[in-house]
Amino acid sequence: MRLGLFVAVSALLAVPGWAAPAIGSFGFDVAGMDRSVKPGDDFNAFANGDYLAKMAIPADRAGYGPAYALDDLSRERTRAIIEEAAASGAAPGSNAQKVGDYFASFMDEVAIEAAGLDPLAGELAAIAAIGDRRALAAWLGRGQVLSLDAPVALGIGSDDKDPDVVTVFAYQGGLGLPDRDYYLDEGEDFVKARAAYRAFVADMLRLAGFADGEARADAVLALETKLAEAHWTRTESRQAEKTYNPATRAELAARYPGLDWNAMLAGADLGGIDPLVVVQPGAIEGAAALLASEPLAVWQDYLRVRLLEGFARVLPKDFVDTSFRLSSAISGVTEQRERWKRGVDATTDALGEAVGALYVARHFPPEAKAKIDALVKNVIAALDVRLAALDWMDPETRAVAREKLANFTPKIGYPDKWRDYAGLRVEKGQALANLRRVREFEHAHEVAKLGKPVDRTEWFMTPMTVNAYAYPSWNEIVFPAAILQAPFFDPEADDAVNYGAIGAVIGHEILHHFDDQGRKFDKDGKLADWWSEGDVERFTARAKALVEQYQGYEPLPGKAINGELTLGENIADVAGLQVAFDAWQRSLGGKPAPVIDGFTGEQRFFLGYAQAWRGKVREQALLQRLTSDPHSPGEYRAQTVRNLDGWYEAFGVKPGDRLYLAPGARVKLW
Repeated sequence: MRLGLFVAVSALLAVPGWAAPAIGSFGFDVAGMDRSVKPGDDFNAFANGDYLAKMAIPADRAGYGPAYALDDLSRERTRAIIEEAAASGAAPGSNAQKVGDYFASFMDEVAIEAAGLDPLAGELAAIAAIGDRRALAAWLGRGQVLSLDAPVALGIGSDDKDPDVVTVFAYQGGLGLPDRDYYLDEGEDFVKARAAYRAFVADMLRLAGFADGEARADAVLALETKLAEAHWTRTESRQAEKTYNPATRAELAARYPGLDWNAMLAGADLGGIDPLVVVQPGAIEGAAALLASEPLAVWQDYLRVRLLEGFARVLPKDFVDTSFRLSSAISGVTEQRERWKRGVDATTDALGEAVGALYVARHFPPEAKAKIDALVKNVIAALDVRLAALDWMDPETRAVAREKLANFTPKIGYPDKWRDYAGLRVEKGQALANLRRVREFEHAHEVAKLGKPVDRTEWFMTPMTVNAYAYPSWNEIVFPAAILQAPFFDPEADDAVNYGAIGAVIGHEILHHFDDQGRKFDKDGKLADWWSEGDVERFTARAKALVEQYQGYEPLPGKAINGELTLGENIADVAGLQVAFDAWQRSLGGKPAPVIDGFTGEQRFFLGYAQAWRGKVREQALLQRLTSDPHSPGEYRAQTVRNLDGWYEAFGVKPGDRLYLAPGARVKLW
């Protein structure tokens, strides 16, 4: 979940008896509105137009908005924590020593330049020594340990049909460009992206000392194009029941010949795994065939590029700059982020919960957690009321849906227990070796889960992350501390604004468990068929209307939103906003909301929602999102309000307004 535009986040003002909101007089940026626009014509422009007109995207960003601004704030705070650790003279082996030395090593460009490619000499020699298909498969397994992308990628997680069991998944991967369309679409922008990628491959191989870089790059690009042809589309890959395909070792060899599965799994320290789950069978079949048919020399160059790309952040400047040129061509970013920012990100990637424990102690007070906990409970209660009165679902299915909601787990702020990094060694001055050890440590952590009970207390984001997620297999939502700040959540802001902003985000994540894919998981998180045929037909018809609504939006000339790809997120937006609106109204206890600065409570709710989504995105980055991102662009997420009756009443929206939908055309799912 990435959101929209910059909002300055200031410290709360100390005022006797109360604290002021971080933004404006009640938590909303009134000055950023454009009241010359009718809310019924363009609600995003009405709520955010003046701010958008004045805002410029920073040179090192593909876009900007509230989440990006909070990301900047989180990074600044994390930098202070890391630098204190670096200067603390902490005991060897302590978390503080590891955090400080990891960051210091990343920042030591002199040592990185002096080392050159020497730290990767062993991996490069191993690739050069690949002499047959078995050795190729074994290296693919080793690449999984090093977190390198591969044509057949491996992951570890809860089994979709038995979420208390940890299993291994095999899924499509291996593309250096963002999506299959970047290889197959003949549109001008995609052709330019392929040219930039070809130059990237040639430059990476040249920097590594290989001759004939242009010809090698052509061969690698041709190989990846064949991989792309076999890949499932993003829309196909969303279908939960189609991506669950268990297979034994014997079945893998028979169904996906060409890949030595035993060698690959052994190389990934997964030699004892049987069976595993294949996610995209057609893509895996195609990749396996290419692993058998394409020249070993081309595969070796491909693997060299994946290796250099995977460790580029801790390689000499020429490699870093080469990677940035490709990123710039795809995202439109014109300036590379300062090294300290990249260093903070690298350190939190490596030691996220070690840093997170300190971050939470400083920046997430207990009273903030208590208030957000109460808000979450109220949103859940509001959804339960809606489920109880749902008129299109059979009573038996509706009862099970309420059981699923009752069995729901919200995780707010930070984990109940922190990761143990005792087994990780970090040495100052060894940036690449540190990254390698981190990846080996993380891989071992994942492999160790196999054969053991699932630990449902685990988090998959750090507290410093400005984001949130829903995990259907565990029937949970997770909200890290860093997103629980203005404009999403401010303990001193008007409740209507908080419910419109963070309440809608909470509702969004909860409703992912009832979207077109999340609904396929039962109250225990199992992929199961628990709906009646009539329920499925009625839900599908309503969802189809939402697909058509979003496919009518064209953010770029000739490039509309993919309504099928974005369906789950759009369902979560529409239904999550409605549930948040209900929850806010419940919070009033039957009393009318006060008018503040001329705005009714209902107006403040919807304005708070729109403010959370305001933002700008560079054209190249927007193309990438329209091609591969399951989220609609923020501008159109803000227009979700057109499906809620309450918005029409709040702003007097009438027929003839551009966003107006007749009551029967407004999508209502939950």
